Amino acid sequence: MNHSIEAAVELRSSGRAEEAKTMLLQLLPADGDNAELHYQLAWTHDVLGLEREAVPYYEQSLALGLPDDEQTAGAMLGLGSTYRTLGQYAESRELLEQGVVEFPQRAEFKAFLAMTLHNLGEHAEAMELLLKLLAETSAAPGIQEYHKAILFYADKLEQVWS
Repeated sequence: MNHSIEAAVELRSSGRAEEAKTMLLQLLPADGDNAELHYQLAWTHDVLGLEREAVPYYEQSLALGLPDDEQTAGAMLGLGSTYRTLGQYAESRELLEQGVVEFPQRAEFKAFLAMTLHNLGEHAEAMELLLKLLAETSAAPGIQEYHKAILFYADKLEQVWS
């Protein structure tokens, strides 16, 4: 990460996101092909509640190719979540499903995908995803005690036994 981007990230992290945005935007003319700069601009716009303005920066960061999996996953999750908040559910679903496949160890993709599925009216699929995620990741004793039952019922929520 270049020094100026690092300084902007520190500003954002310390609650000075507007200053970070200004600093990052000043870097853009000279460093417009820097994927990380676009990613940090997207993130900063999101922090400021400027979701619509964040989208092109997220998209450009992914198109340019981020330097590591951590940033790539962050950009994919951020963009997928932002698409959802803007009502672009099909785009959100596609990107978050891609994230689930590319980053299977990152449970957050499933959580955000479940939100999008809910928005799409696919409530059973959303609940199944969340219940499986809960059973697989929770350390809560009660969840672990009923782990098998939660997994068993996750895709049978509408089934009635007689």
